[in-house]
Amino acid sequence: MNKQMATYIQENMTDIIAEWQQMMRDEKDEPSFQVMSEDMVNQTSREFAGLMTSSLLESHKVYEDRLQDFAEKVVRLGWSITFMTKAIDHFAEIVYEGMRDAGTIHPENMDGFIHEFSKWATPIRNSMIETYSKTWERTVSLQKIALQELSASLIPVFDKVSVMPLVGTIDTERAKLIMENLLDGVVKHRAEVVLLDITGVPVVDTMVAHHIIQAADAVRLVGAKCMLVGIRPEIAQTIVTLGINLNDFTTTSTLQRGVEQALAWTNRKIVEVEEV
Repeated sequence: MNKQMATYIQENMTDIIAEWQQMMRDEKDEPSFQVMSEDMVNQTSREFAGLMTSSLLESHKVYEDRLQDFAEKVVRLGWSITFMTKAIDHFAEIVYEGMRDAGTIHPENMDGFIHEFSKWATPIRNSMIETYSKTWERTVSLQKIALQELSASLIPVFDKVSVMPLVGTIDTERAKLIMENLLDGVVKHRAEVVLLDITGVPVVDTMVAHHIIQAADAVRLVGAKCMLVGIRPEIAQTIVTLGINLNDFTTTSTLQRGVEQALAWTNRKIVEVEEV
């Protein structure tokens, strides 16, 4: 029966793909096809049909390789697991109805084919969900690492003056990354003054303040001064309410004022030049 199913798919591939594409486009809650170009839709559709046929004809190793490649592709394209399971179900439905209309499936062998279709579609669905989930988790993990590295970088703005803009929530894991990048950056850029800009940090609680104080202490140990900038009124009120002690280093409300103070510490200042 597997060979009959595979033969039918291969002989009617174009019609099956066309009908399958229409059914997937009709999934109103899943706009995946709507945001893809027509060429990409056609290419992905043929790859999917090849994957479905591969499970019927090729070795398990070949099928697993195809599955891994396809899962990685649809994760990049933004397909959801729900969209994937519907894709499998619709494809199997089209093949079954086509074979029934062609007379290959008839009342005498219907039970056997129903069993074979279940044995075909269910393992594909399960393995696709498992592979998709692993690929998605790996992709998200890599993106998280990249985002963390980008969101905790020390940027030299003037000679001897560097800024580290902090954006988002600061947890223990991210605080460790901030500390490492901060110390490496101070040495690399030979910074004498470091400005920690917390303008983009939504909440400063006792734990966040503790991490910031630790970072400031570490900077001082490597011979640089640390300044906390970007303290909004609501953040200042929270710090006072919680009784957090920030007396050991300078604070300013804006990055601009912080830069001015940092330049003063390094015996420089910004002056306006009159036009001649």
